[in-house]
Amino acid sequence: MLKTEQLISLGVFLIVVGFIIVFIGAFLGAKDSNSKTKVAIGGFIGFIPFGFGNDKKLVWLVAILSSALLIIWVLFSFRIWK
Repeated sequence: MLKTEQLISLGVFLIVVGFIIVFIGAFLGAKDSNSKTKVAIGGFIGFIPFGFGNDKKLVWLVAILSSALLIIWVLFSFRIWK
């Protein structure tokens, strides 16, 4: 079993590696100026899920995923589902 300090270090390491991969992908993808990149992002404001982006299907997907995460959070936080 991993200790708390080891889990925190592993999590920070994975986040840093993820940022590096994203930056490398952005620099390599910048060469192709004709790419049609679709982007969507979502989150919560209070308890209200939201999403925005440049593709309608992706925005709906992000909004649905945000809503599902909200439902899972409510179920776990009020111990309705164990």
